[in-house]
Formats: sequence, C-alpha cells, structure tokens
Amino acid sequence: MKRITRMLGIEFPIVLAPLGGEAACAPLVAAVSNAGGLGILGAAYMAPARISEVIAQIRGLTSKPFGVNLFCPLTWQRESARIDEFVARIAPYHAELGLAPPQVPEKFEEDFDAQFDAVLQAEVPVFSFTFGDLGRERIAALQSEGCKVWGTATQVREALHLAALGVDAIFAQGAEAGAHRGSFLGTRDEGLVGTLALVPQIADAVPLPVIAAGGIADARGVRAVQALGASAAAAGTAFLLAAECPISAAYRAALQAGRDHETVLTRAFSGRWARGLANRFTRELADAPLPDFPIPNALTRPLRQAAGPAGRAEFLSLWAGQAVALAKPAPAADIVHALARGWQTD
Repeated sequence: MKRITRMLGIEFPIVLAPLGGEAACAPLVAAVSNAGGLGILGAAYMAPARISEVIAQIRGLTSKPFGVNLFCPLTWQRESARIDEFVARIAPYHAELGLAPPQVPEKFEEDFDAQFDAVLQAEVPVFSFTFGDLGRERIAALQSEGCKVWGTATQVREALHLAALGVDAIFAQGAEAGAHRGSFLGTRDEGLVGTLALVPQIADAVPLPVIAAGGIADARGVRAVQALGASAAAAGTAFLLAAECPISAAYRAALQAGRDHETVLTRAFSGRWARGLANRFTRELADAPLPDFPIPNALTRPLRQAAGPAGRAEFLSLWAGQAVALAKPAPAADIVHALARGWQTD
C-alpha cells in the first residue's frame, strides 16, 4: 500500500476534505495540519487575490504540509429564459428575508486560469481538483514546483482517466459524501458508487494512493477504508463542527440535529448535484428547471449569506454527508486524533 504519510511527511493519514464557502478558512486548515493530518482549503469560490491571501494566512499558522482545492472549469450555457425563471422563483424568498430583489450578477464564477496561477505561484505542497480533467500541462506545471496533485473520482473509469493524466493520488468519493459530487463521466447515478464498493475497486485499478472519502466520521470508518485498500481517509462533515470552523450557528444547529436519512442529493442551490440536509429550499425547488452550474450558485449566494445571520436554515445549503449524526463538536486537533485512532500501524 502506498503511503500518503510518506509522500507528504505527515504523522497521520487523515485528510480534511475540502470545505468551501463559509467553511473555507485558514485556521481550520492549519489546525488539521498542526495536529498531524493534512488540511485542504476549498478555494473554488475565492477570487485569485483572496486565494493568495488565505494561503499566506495558513503559512502564518502552520509550517506543516497543506493543500488547496479548485473546481475544474465546466462547459455551461447562459440561457436567459431559465435564468429569468429561476430569479422569479427565488424572489419571494428574498422578500421574506427583507432583501432587495435578486439581481443577475455580471459574472457567475471566478476566472479559473487566474485562480490556478495564484495556487501555482504559491507553491503549495498539495493541489487537489474536482469535476474532471485538469489537463497534463497544468498537472506537470504543479509537479515541477514540487506539488503533489490529487484528482477526484466517483467511479473506476474516472480513476483510470485521472491516472492516465499523471496525478499523484486519487480521492475516491463515495456516494455517502457531503457537498458537490465530483463526477465528470457519465450520468449522476453512475457516479453514486458507495465508499465500501468504490475504494477497493479503485485501489485495484490504479497503481496510486487512494484517499477514501464519504461516510467517514469516526475511527471505525477509518479502520474500514484502510482494510479496503485506502492509503488515507478524508473527512469533511466531521470537521464542520470543529471549533475552528466558522459556519453559522443555524448551520451548526442543523448539523447537530441531522440524521443519516435526512440528507438528499439536490441541484437546487447550485445547479449541480450535491448532498446536504433537506430543507424547505431543496423541497420547494426539487422539480424546478434550473440554469446550468454555476449560475444558480451565484444567484442564491445573497440569499444564503443573509440566511445564516438571520438564523434561517431553510435557506442555507446545508452540505453534509450521510454520517452527519456521527459528527461531534470538538477542536479540530481532537477530531484528527479521534479519527487517527482507527488507523492500524505496522
């Protein structure tokens, strides 16, 4: 088994799955790395200058290895009729929260090339990517700076595709995982292989370290994925309740009340399939025709940003995996150490 610990010189094969949006912050990433794991910053929604700033903050808090994650750019179309319909659907929610009517922004996503350049110039120890194909040239450029590059797969054929690109390791994202699905080949359902089935098949298919993700929130999950052939275990939902995670009180309360059967796959907030706790917004927009990702993500941002301080969890994207009930409030270091107890050393 190829070891992530040896690759990076870290103490424990415990990885903070990239948390984006309000959960993305330097203190949490650094705390996980300082505790002996690997913290990864979910930077997909950050402006390039902000990425550089947060990387500098992380380096001010830890001398240990850490990573940065970006979403690969996707092909999407701007359909005015769909956008107008979506704006009309969310306008009543704006009114309910006392917000101005929703406005169509000038841009729907950050410039990926500029984001990538910010990461490349920062010479980070690990770069991970989600949603597909980073391209051989970008991978080689990172590796030439000493960066380890990790891709994300939700099925074996995606893992084979990533291995052919030359990545150094692969996240195996099981169906149980919270937040956006990393699938980039085939249909949604083809990328919904459970962690128990996915990890050993990817480990058998590619000669690379596999980082298991999805449904891992305690030492038992870590022990299980090690037995399946994983070289490390990634946890996201477990760290949302970390003391260093800056999510709103409404989000935190929803997570603490959440149960395994209460998560759903939804496109309502972003236009792309993601797993989170069901709420009023996911239910009322379940069958709505949506514009392509990232358009709904940009259009719902003001609503989500207002809902947290207002304590209105029904308008938050409550990303969470199916192991949500196993997550417990604690300092990030304690969570790392609790997970690491599941890893059997030689």
